[in-house]
Amino acid sequence: MSGTHGKAPNEKGLNSPLAKETNEKDGRFLEGQLLVAMPGMADQRFAKSVIYLCAHSEEGAMGIILNQASQVQNFPDLLVQLQIIAEQDRILLPPRAENLPVLFGGPVQTDRGFILHTPDFHLDQTTMTIDESVSLTATIDILRAIATGDGPDLAIMALGYAGWDAGQLEDEMQQNGWLHCPFNQSLVFDRDVHTKYDRALRSIGVDLAQLSTYAGHG
Repeated sequence: MSGTHGKAPNEKGLNSPLAKETNEKDGRFLEGQLLVAMPGMADQRFAKSVIYLCAHSEEGAMGIILNQASQVQNFPDLLVQLQIIAEQDRILLPPRAENLPVLFGGPVQTDRGFILHTPDFHLDQTTMTIDESVSLTATIDILRAIATGDGPDLAIMALGYAGWDAGQLEDEMQQNGWLHCPFNQSLVFDRDVHTKYDRALRSIGVDLAQLSTYAGHG
């Protein structure tokens, strides 16, 4: 593989209106789609991973791994740890908060939380609209909203993200590192992380046994 995924992309550039306009005009960019790791993935942090691409432009790419559990046991534990709720108030949490998945989103900024969610929830100045199906918010305000039942209809939380420098993701795809597939709401928001890899492959008609010779999906 050509890169280590260890460097953070230029987030300001990736989130800019110019980057969004470029993505809409250029089919090379995969923002809002899914990456699926090939069996030959050299970096074990990404083995059998399914990644939602939050941003992709000439400046680089940023995504969230959808199928790796984090070391944080559950969302209520995190709320208590962040002092958003008291321990005795755990039993008062709405079901969406009690069951919200907390994932390992990638090796960059692993101490920072990112919420992928449906666009029915929006915070001015802080929520990034990726497309008509998914938004991204990375502030504590959305955690408070979820804890009180005022959050989005569907959401997952990830600690950290995966980042690629300019041209790095394109190089890895050319070297047979990744497949890509269209957005699938269940693959993004389902709590069953263990089946997402196989389901992602099936969604594009790929047999796992054939992947070693499969050079890409366009």
